[in-house]
Amino acid sequence: MYAERVSRLTGAVAWTSTPSGSGPGRVLPDGCMDLLWYDGRLLVAGPDTRAHVTEGAPGPWAGVRFYPGTAPALLGVPADALRDRRVDLTDLWPATRVRRLAARVHAAPDPVTGLEEAALSRAAETEPPDPLLRRIVAALDAGRPVAATADALGIGARALHRRSLAAFGYGPKTLARVLRLQRALALARQGTPLAETAARTGFADQAHLARDVRDLTGLPPGELLRGRRELSDRP
Repeated sequence: MYAERVSRLTGAVAWTSTPSGSGPGRVLPDGCMDLLWYDGRLLVAGPDTRAHVTEGAPGPWAGVRFYPGTAPALLGVPADALRDRRVDLTDLWPATRVRRLAARVHAAPDPVTGLEEAALSRAAETEPPDPLLRRIVAALDAGRPVAATADALGIGARALHRRSLAAFGYGPKTLARVLRLQRALALARQGTPLAETAARTGFADQAHLARDVRDLTGLPPGELLRGRRELSDRP
């Protein structure tokens, strides 16, 4: 079972998940990164370019999902260094620091509260995210072409690409594709026909939508929407 709520950290989501089945799950790309707690361990989920298929024994997870572009400043590592990866926090921070943080999470009323408090504390110690990053996400999520986004922000295509790699883990074209996928799935889950979904979310046609869904999730749209096997726990 999965549950989430808006975090006290701006733009973030706090969540818990206990997988109910024994088979693998599927975490779809969304442009985000997560701080995770599982079996007493702290981990980081980097930005995905394809669906991440979960493995291993089921168990309770907790996490904080950060708004696209905000996690690198908190973690002190560029997003592209973690692209398509799940790593122990000890791979990024000194072990003593991670042990203190783990003790803090363990002492909290519940792991997700502890993770949220840790994220808030870390955010208070770091500079706020560059507001330009949120403008990039907003423009691409609205379907604005990459070239037009660069022109509107006045930073040039190459500068936009460099900033995107460090902040989001991949270039603006990939981020735009991931965000478009999420918009399309949100509409389709509401019962919007796929042809209409494709037209409303910037695909050339339904076949284009089907190709992108299969490429990014590993499943055709019908199977993905019927099975709803995708998860939001980001293990």
